Formats: sequence, C-alpha cells, structure tokens
Amino acid sequence: MQAPRFWYRPPGLAARLLSPLGLIYAGATARRLARGVRFDPGVPVICVGNLTAGGTGKTPTVIALVERLRDRGVTAHVLTRGHGGTAEGPLRVDERRHGAAETGDEALLLSAFAPTWVAKDRAEGARAAVAAGAGALILDDGFQDPALAVSLGIVVADAERGFGNEFCIPAGPLREPVATGLRRADLLLTVGAVEAQDRFTAWTDPTPPRIRAALEPLQTGMDWRDTPYFAFAGIGAPEKFFATLRGLGARLVHSEALSDHQPLTQALLTRLANDARAHGAQLVTTEKDAVRLPPAWRQQVVTLPVRLVFTEAAALDAALDRLFPA
Repeated sequence: MQAPRFWYRPPGLAARLLSPLGLIYAGATARRLARGVRFDPGVPVICVGNLTAGGTGKTPTVIALVERLRDRGVTAHVLTRGHGGTAEGPLRVDERRHGAAETGDEALLLSAFAPTWVAKDRAEGARAAVAAGAGALILDDGFQDPALAVSLGIVVADAERGFGNEFCIPAGPLREPVATGLRRADLLLTVGAVEAQDRFTAWTDPTPPRIRAALEPLQTGMDWRDTPYFAFAGIGAPEKFFATLRGLGARLVHSEALSDHQPLTQALLTRLANDARAHGAQLVTTEKDAVRLPPAWRQQVVTLPVRLVFTEAAALDAALDRLFPA
C-alpha cells in the first residue's frame, strides 16, 4: 500500500479522528520495547531504522555502511526479517538459489553487497551470522525491535517529507512519537537534496548528532536522453525514483507507482509491457524492483541503480572509530 496523502500534510480531520488509534499504536510500540532482555551477540550491532512507515532510504544506507566498514577491514553481515518473503530463517541468502518470494526483495538485493541473513527471530539470526564469521552486524529496520543489544542506532529520515504530520499510525506515518524515538537514537541521518536538508533543519532540532546524505544515480555511462521511458516502481516513495529519472534527462511517457513490495506478476508485467510498446517506450524500474522480476523479464527492463553518498558524516566516522578502533 502507498502512504495516505494526509500523512504528509498539516493535521486535518482524518488525522484527528484517527489519533486515538495512533495513541494505541504508540503505546503498543512502547510496551514491546520495554519487555525482555536484549541479546548481546558479542560483536557490534549497528541498527538502521526509521520512525516512519515507508521508504526513507534504509536499504541504500545499509549498503553504504557495509562499504564503509569494509574500508576499515570489518566484515559486516546484514540481518533482516525478509519483509515480503516466506522464509523464517535463519537463512543465509544466496542470490543464485533464492528468489524474492522466499527472502523478500531487500534481502536479495543486499546479498549482492554483503553476507545477508533472513531471520524472523533476530537473536537466532545474529547467532548464525557470528558463527559464520561476522565481525559486525547491520540490523536492517530493527529500531522498534527489542531483540538485540544495539551498539549504534541510526534513524534514517527523508529530508523532504520529514516525520509527516507527526501522528502515529494510522493517523500519520509514525511508528512512535518523534521525541521518544530520537532519545534512543545515536545518530539521525537525513537523506535528500540540499534544499530539503535546509528546510529540515529549520523545523526540527534533533537530540542525536545529525549526519546528511543524498541518493545519487550510479554512473553507468548511459545516456538517458535518447529513449522515451515507461517507468514503474513498487517502493516506499516511487515519486523520488521518477524525479531522479527526469533529473537525468529521461523523457517519461508514463510513471506507474505500485504498492511497496508489490509482486510483479506475469499479468502485471504483460500489461506494463503492452502499455510501454503502445507508447514506443522502454520499461525502466528500480534496483529493488528488478530483483522481483521473473528471469524471463530481466532483459526487457532497464534498471536505474542509486547509491547513498554522505555529504556530512563526521559524527558517523567518530562513532565507527569508537566501535572499531584502529
């Protein structure tokens, strides 16, 4: 499902009517976080999470952290619940053997960059990863999960959309109140263009140190201006993908926003391909959507990969220095 539009507008009637349910949701999150003893796997755990439902850039952040740790000589394994997949785990993802229906699209994508484990039980997944040689664990989307002792908690926020109307689900996008979540965070990473970053600064004063980054297309040498494109995306914020394509000079004859993690069925792909053909256009999608494509379709759809580029990361490097001293 796509996020309701009123989540990212000033609070109106819908948000206020639903706000009692939001209080119940926030209370359930608080109770879940308060119970149990967190398991310490014996290696540093870096949690990449968010306070809102939907896409904020967590997956590119995990990839960027994997590469940053690799530069320090640290072998990080990624631990995820495999959203959208059927595997219970612990399962080490092998892109040659597993599909998105089993592991979820994010896990399959991440496995190309680092050893990645799907585990509904995060403690069991951590044990398996450490036994397999993990020098650090990167916990993907576990900020509201009390299973593991976290060494460094990073909250990722979309600099453009911020925390929306600051109501909790279903009245707004929040999984927990902003102040409550930021008190637990060690760093706040805001992702977006400079203009959005400046606006974000103007209206919030986060408790944790703030780092900044932007999502930038991977340079492949492709000239996006030569061909009309029919774009589709089933991610948390598909409009950002479409805007990135336009920024590269691509002419979009149509942009189709699918639900987050929506299965790419034969019927759906056939319809998209027929519509693209009618416009004389080439199909294009995101890297995360591409891993859900059936093998027969992979040569028919162009992929635009993006990477997270840090523009202000001194606080992150200082935190990593403390966790992994030279």
